[in-house]
Amino acid sequence: MEERPTLLIVDDEKPTREGLRAALEDRYEVFIAEDAATAWELLERERFDVLLTDFRMPKEDGMRLIARAKSLSHPPVCILMTAYGSEELAVEAMKRGADDYIPKGRMQIDELEIRIAKALRQHRLEDENRQLQAQLDERFGIEEIVGNSPAMQEVFDIVRQVAPTPATVLIQGESGTGKEMFAKAIHRLSPRAKRPMVTVHCAALPATLLEAELFGHEKGAFTGATERRIGRFEQANGGTLFLDEIGEIDASTQVKLLRVLGERTFERLGSNKTISVDVRVIAATNRNLAELVRQGKFREDLFFRLRVVEIWLPPLREREGDIPLLATHFLKEISKQYGKRIEGFTPEAMEAMLRYPWPANVRELRNAVEGAVALCRGDRITLRDLPASVRSPQSRPVVTAGEPAGTAAGHGPADGASSGVPAGPPAPPSAWEPAPTTLSLKETERQQIIRALRETGGNRTLAARKLGISRRTLHRKLHQYQLEDFAPRRGRSAADAGG
Repeated sequence: MEERPTLLIVDDEKPTREGLRAALEDRYEVFIAEDAATAWELLERERFDVLLTDFRMPKEDGMRLIARAKSLSHPPVCILMTAYGSEELAVEAMKRGADDYIPKGRMQIDELEIRIAKALRQHRLEDENRQLQAQLDERFGIEEIVGNSPAMQEVFDIVRQVAPTPATVLIQGESGTGKEMFAKAIHRLSPRAKRPMVTVHCAALPATLLEAELFGHEKGAFTGATERRIGRFEQANGGTLFLDEIGEIDASTQVKLLRVLGERTFERLGSNKTISVDVRVIAATNRNLAELVRQGKFREDLFFRLRVVEIWLPPLREREGDIPLLATHFLKEISKQYGKRIEGFTPEAMEAMLRYPWPANVRELRNAVEGAVALCRGDRITLRDLPASVRSPQSRPVVTAGEPAGTAAGHGPADGASSGVPAGPPAPPSAWEPAPTTLSLKETERQQIIRALRETGGNRTLAARKLGISRRTLHRKLHQYQLEDFAPRRGRSAADAGG
């Protein structure tokens, strides 16, 4: 059942406020106050949809009360009633923030109900328009995410399937792979798109503040709590709450978050009133949550609550076919911002970008393109315009730890993972040992692949895991280095690997 709007009636005459309560309580959850001071205490403690107040009251009039109510972070619809009606008073009431003005002498209950409902609809429409305008300033649609590789197409397909549902989503991937962008895409494609998407960067807040940020607090709940604060769950009511870097939350907050995910209820700090919310939760992390569960640092029950639908975002090195698309996309966007006309990249520059492993993923690629645009003197990005690390990546490994072996983007653990807590993306030891400086970068990579195959007896799944790459990438490398038929012979040492 849809929750009824909350209405606060303020009038110093008891027959008037009790009569209004009796007339309106069928459609609203009604609260009453006999003066502005009592009303303000309620407004600080509760969130009201409508404030209906008399003008003439002892000590503080309704006009001033409305002005104070409109200063709240979530102000109610404010309607002023008065027996001393005049056009000047109505104009002044609107200036102070009143949404409507009703003369008491001519007020009929039916008309009052219509005026309240109309003002409430208008208020909600304006609120939604503000939220939508804010969303238009960002990229939410999946069409804005660049990627034609099979791995990314699979992720797109999962996003399209899960977005219309209320399912909780856990997005996992390395830093810079675009987890927040995909969270926004899920929200934008969902039935909640017209409601807010609220983001909490869990790693940016200390444990002592994160709980108050999520659930809100009452005035005086702790030192420094000088006023009541609405938490992010309440702000996201009806919409989506995105919890970035969920692996960083402390044990106490994990317990409270588990309850909210299960019951959709919580209490603000310093309050015993239970609040119900309708919020879709999307969480993201660049950490291995399954490993944190095994280490006792993350609750297993919370892990499974979050992982209703799991999305793995592949690192950029696992979809090198997308590098030219992304680089060109960023080039067009940044060139326009910088007021430059740059048509593209030289072959040498593009070859360097394809060769580089991009450990910080798409974010690093964008930064590299932006720096190149800033330095470019002609109409094409050249090799010398790129960062030194991209021009000469010999000092860096060609392949680094990434997608779990045997795992496609958008899927869970590697083949063979047991039930229970999944293996998740492995955190393999460094697969690349120091190589002789006389070998080329490609030859170094080739020998490391041969070494891994020998050490695993030719088991390609284990070899891929040892190297920190996916089976798909390993197969491509085997084809590239003509090692598809390679079978290690027993008794040979790694130093014998020559062809």
